[in-house]
Amino acid sequence: MQEGNTNELENEELYEHHRFVATEGQDPLRVDKFLMNFIENATRNKIQQAAKAGNILVNDTVVKSNYKVKPNDVVRVVLSYPPHENLLVAQDIPLDIVYEDDEVIVVNKPPGMVVHPGHGNYSGTLVNGLIHHIENLPNNSSDRPGLVHRIDKDTSGLLVVAKTEFAMAHLSKQFFDRTTERLYYALVWGSVEQDEGTITGHIGRSLKDRMQMAVFPDGEYGKPAVTHYKVIERFNYVTLVQCKLETGRTHQIRAHFKYIGHTLFNDERYGGDLILKGTTFSKYKQFVDNCFKVLPRQALHAKTLGFTHPKTGEFLQFNSEIPEDITNCLEKWRSYSRNSTQQDI
Repeated sequence: MQEGNTNELENEELYEHHRFVATEGQDPLRVDKFLMNFIENATRNKIQQAAKAGNILVNDTVVKSNYKVKPNDVVRVVLSYPPHENLLVAQDIPLDIVYEDDEVIVVNKPPGMVVHPGHGNYSGTLVNGLIHHIENLPNNSSDRPGLVHRIDKDTSGLLVVAKTEFAMAHLSKQFFDRTTERLYYALVWGSVEQDEGTITGHIGRSLKDRMQMAVFPDGEYGKPAVTHYKVIERFNYVTLVQCKLETGRTHQIRAHFKYIGHTLFNDERYGGDLILKGTTFSKYKQFVDNCFKVLPRQALHAKTLGFTHPKTGEFLQFNSEIPEDITNCLEKWRSYSRNSTQQDI
């Protein structure tokens, strides 16, 4: 154990379950409240019990739940058993494999599937299915087998997975060097003014809601992020856009489009599950509710993925069909746009 930990923990092997570093802009905040903002589904009572048991460390020292977190503090939750996500179990989960050879697999992930085990999702993930399909996948720097990038649970679309250490290193460098091609389709609230454009602004964890990412235009916090977009189709109060990622930050498209006032359609975490544009007619409200039912997730699909094959050097490009839930929603908006009179708009 590190110096500074209480005696009751010194003879017990502990496993790190969570680790967070407070940003430069962190206002003094009780550690139990701080952790509630970070850990999904955690209750304040559970966090306070963990603190009482000596399981919350700040800068490697055990703290009580009333400790005030300061900028750059390293907050850790440690327990006497390994995190569930470390106990990976192979599961026979159907995978939509678009391409596979000795080095790589390209998978078309359905909406609702978590990419890798984590808090609250310990089974049924893409990784659980992958390790059943292939033994001895190489681990990335976070000990996640095969993964060189990921997409959110409720985002559908293409992912490349490395089958060898060489492919892992090669593909990781391509993502780092920004030489991959990633095109997404997104349905966003409002009429996007320009037919094409670029959104820039550093992305980091929101200082107001830790479950969201936020854009910091002055670059003081977060990491640089660049999203190029092009309008594909307009439907009165929503717009279908194609997004080309230059960087790959967490929630990049979701955060960038909220930042410019065009939150993704039905993106619950970012407020897109409310009616953000349109009329006050009850008929319109019913129409949008029906769209939400048809598409019960954020309208985001990883449509195109291109990368250089680690062994052959050939540039491979893959395209996936837009899923049925998104196409059904788009068809509803098309029909609404066609049938709306000028008076309704």
